[in-house]
Amino acid sequence: MIQNEQETEISTLGEFGLIDRLTKDIKLVNESSVKGVGDDCAVLRYGEKETLVTTDLLLEGIHFDLTYTPLKHLGYKVAVVNFSDVYAMNGIPRQLTVSLGVSKRFTVEHIDALYSGIRLACEIYGVDLVGGDTSASVTGLIISATCIGEAEKGKVVYRNGAKDTDLICVSGDLGSAYMGLQLLERERSVSKDSQEEFHPAFEGREYLLERQLKPEARRDVVEALAKAGVKPTSMIDVSDGLSSELMHICKQSNTGCRIYEGRIPIDYQTAIMAEEFNMNLVTAALNGGEDYELLFTVPLTDHEKVAAMEGVKIIGRITKPELGMYMETRDGAELQLRAQGWQAFEQEED
Repeated sequence: MIQNEQETEISTLGEFGLIDRLTKDIKLVNESSVKGVGDDCAVLRYGEKETLVTTDLLLEGIHFDLTYTPLKHLGYKVAVVNFSDVYAMNGIPRQLTVSLGVSKRFTVEHIDALYSGIRLACEIYGVDLVGGDTSASVTGLIISATCIGEAEKGKVVYRNGAKDTDLICVSGDLGSAYMGLQLLERERSVSKDSQEEFHPAFEGREYLLERQLKPEARRDVVEALAKAGVKPTSMIDVSDGLSSELMHICKQSNTGCRIYEGRIPIDYQTAIMAEEFNMNLVTAALNGGEDYELLFTVPLTDHEKVAAMEGVKIIGRITKPELGMYMETRDGAELQLRAQGWQAFEQEED
């Protein structure tokens, strides 16, 4: 492929800039198409319920490294991250399709292991594996998964509904999956230089590894919200980092926000690992990504209900757009939020 001087490198736009460019002029022409590009799922309406559709494309060497990722774990994660998108719309995942591109270095047993993880996730979350496709690949393993979910009419939650004074809430803890990735990358690097039998130093860090290799979708949070009679005004799952996801909500809702450093939930193992790596702990929590927790906003009147929910923490509030998007530090300073999580198209091509 010959590149002309006038042509633009994709990396100058970034992943989200490219998506905006490709989809900015798309017009929905079917009444059944309720919501297209721009949220965790597309929303379609057939009959009384609304159908949710999300898809992910994962490439070996970009999204996963088989040096330290067991194929069964990879299959489980592929399924769960798609389920997470549906839960982030306040829906329930129902069906999954998985398509594979497979190079010659993989055996039937390898694919069996991958599918055992996919099937386990489907069994746990009550999702039917209903199809897919396979093809040969010259670039390793390629996985494309599409999840179809449903929600009662009027129950779908989008990113664009946050209002001034809404509370900002997040489930679980943040930064642990990123620290698990750093640990795996470090031990892989050490193993390459080792001349003797290598034993990775994973003791006492099992939680971090599980958060990276075997994440879970927060079905329990969606169920707890429904039980408490709380419908979030906006919601998104934390795949690219808290800062990036909160900026998505604010941009699409035309609001600002204030979050508070001291309220960001961080696990003890994450804190210890950040110190060992000499990393800024809050930066890891804000920008690490792959936590697959739910970030959502609720009206101030729901404060008591969400404050009583196990595993949910109120970390800030939505503000007027002119007040910007900031985090207040422990010492009272204000730091502007920036989307510094993982971005596609930033790596150099071979």
